[in-house]
Amino acid sequence: MSFTRFAVYYMPPDGALADFGAAWLGWDAVRGRRAARLDVPGLDDVTMTPRKYGFHGTLKPPFRLADGTDHDGLANAVGQMAADCAPGQADGLALSRMGRFLALTPRGDTSGIARVAATCVEKLDSFRAPPDPAELDRRRKAGLSPRQEAHLQRWGYPYVMEDFRFHLTLTGRLERARIDHWTALAQDHLPMLPTPFVVDQVALVGERPDGFFELIQRYTLAG
Repeated sequence: MSFTRFAVYYMPPDGALADFGAAWLGWDAVRGRRAARLDVPGLDDVTMTPRKYGFHGTLKPPFRLADGTDHDGLANAVGQMAADCAPGQADGLALSRMGRFLALTPRGDTSGIARVAATCVEKLDSFRAPPDPAELDRRRKAGLSPRQEAHLQRWGYPYVMEDFRFHLTLTGRLERARIDHWTALAQDHLPMLPTPFVVDQVALVGERPDGFFELIQRYTLAG
């Protein structure tokens, strides 16, 4: 399949958490297909934005390939990076509110996970085509800090390095009056969350022509 963009994600291994994420969002990015959705009224609407990305934590944000690079070269580079990179971990995961959306976020010391993400961003940057002016303008509408603007110019995305916060997204932006409602519903459907939470593998994913992302290959962090 021809992919329009690539990214490097953390995707939970097969098991209860991965099954929950696919059923909650309605898209199984590992298998590249629609997933049987949980029977929760209104869930289709509040998960519309994150659905196409699948259940994941972003390590290197989506990018188009730079001129002179290709899919095979990127896959080889991800494999080499993973071989040299040590896993990261935190105490566990918890359901959190990030502004007006819900996500699972790591508990405790997250520096090891941030290190993995920074390695992905830096080591694979030669494969990233620069963002076009329209994308830059869209990012800047969020109101970036000077450091985030510097990240945008250097790495093509504002929320990396010191501004990175690992999260597994569960919803789009929620109505303020409904945040408590959706927090309770998500909590009711969550499986037992991992303790500790370990990022010991990364996933190269691609954006299909229909806009949905799917797994290309997983790599074990072995550094």
